[in-house]
Amino acid sequence: MLFVVFAVVLYAVASSGCSGVTEVTPGNRITVWTLENLPPRMAATEEVVGRFERETGVEVDLVGVAENQLPQLVMSAAAAGDLPDVIGAVPLGQAWQMYTNDLLDTAVAADTVRALGTGTFTANALELTADGGRRLVVPSDAWLQLVVYRADRFRAAGLPAPDTYRRLLRAAGELDTPGRVGASLATDPADVATQQSFESLALANGCELVGADGNVTLDTPPCQEAFAAYDTLARAYGAPGTQTIDSTRATYFSGTSSVLLWSSFVLDELAGLRGDALPSCPECEGDRGFLAENSGIVTTLEGPDGTEPTQFGEVTSWAVTRTAETGASRAFVEYMMSDGYRDWFGMAPEGKIPLRTGTPEDPGEYLRAWRSSPIGVDTRRPMDEVYPPGLLDRLADGVTVMRRWGITRGQGALVGAMGGELPVPKAIGAMTGGQVSPQEAAHDADEEVSALRTSLR
Repeated sequence: MLFVVFAVVLYAVASSGCSGVTEVTPGNRITVWTLENLPPRMAATEEVVGRFERETGVEVDLVGVAENQLPQLVMSAAAAGDLPDVIGAVPLGQAWQMYTNDLLDTAVAADTVRALGTGTFTANALELTADGGRRLVVPSDAWLQLVVYRADRFRAAGLPAPDTYRRLLRAAGELDTPGRVGASLATDPADVATQQSFESLALANGCELVGADGNVTLDTPPCQEAFAAYDTLARAYGAPGTQTIDSTRATYFSGTSSVLLWSSFVLDELAGLRGDALPSCPECEGDRGFLAENSGIVTTLEGPDGTEPTQFGEVTSWAVTRTAETGASRAFVEYMMSDGYRDWFGMAPEGKIPLRTGTPEDPGEYLRAWRSSPIGVDTRRPMDEVYPPGLLDRLADGVTVMRRWGITRGQGALVGAMGGELPVPKAIGAMTGGQVSPQEAAHDADEEVSALRTSLR
């Protein structure tokens, strides 16, 4: 990549709370990849990028990239010496994979967080995106895994909210009736969404990826119990055949299913605000908001072997690569986390819960803005008009306590590698396809992840 260099000037990011001053060379051109590649989100990002370009003189080449293609694209670009300068919306596993392959400029990430104010970020997100004292990336926002259920059917059947294994399994069994299935969970062996759904149940039962000694622990009793529960929900009480992230949503939206495991990104669609994914249940025909009004939402879950309710979620971050033009790249990320931040998380606030809650001068500024941000695609409505304050409180609190396998136990590299090899989804697919028992699936997953861990040494 060729850069035209002019006289260096100082550019201070014009946002309250941006205490650092970043050197920017006018005329610099940076390439930014974003995983927020859906057309409406690309359009929203382009508007923010345009403002940044006008205010700084830095030109930005914005490129939308599919999340499942990122690992291969990054490695190909690295081999060709043509890495982008910045990548946006990078999930934890891929951030750790890039770090393991020495593809990140961690110094710029650290400088950026300090300039914005370390105390303005959620401590949990900072911990998940650091290797000890080394900052990997700049955490931006998060989505949470939810259990969405038909509250009207639960009330009619006298069932409590499905916030424990026992209650979830009981409800799925009782509501699995002719013409309906009890639950919808992803089982696609080729999709990381299957691992995310399983990991949320596994963590709830105290099933960890690795023990304190770093050895893989997927063949332990808590994990075997998690595999068994997942098999019962997905195979015994779920729709037949391989279930993808799209088919599970469609089954719940049609009214066929009474329970859905999905990310918080489902909230705008649940409310009938996205034209290409509208609820289609019989009651929804004359009332697009029927499902939102008649669905309950559980954010934490607890299994019989768990010690407390747990919350699974995904942190997405801004990554600066090792070959980046550092001044312009840092200025860009600071801008996207300050002047452009409301627009960034505001493009899909239901799945982009801010991890920078505010500025040093106003610690709650961004969290307040998030609550009232419009959700939806074809129709937009303020989130706090669609959903009650209690749910928004639980979402905001959830990002402060959400847990992930392996990362805080020093196994970030393993987590990143699992995102490419997908050993757990493959075991889930074989199990729910009737090829292996839950105990065998736990054993197979343990062996595959252990081999992967050995290969990383």
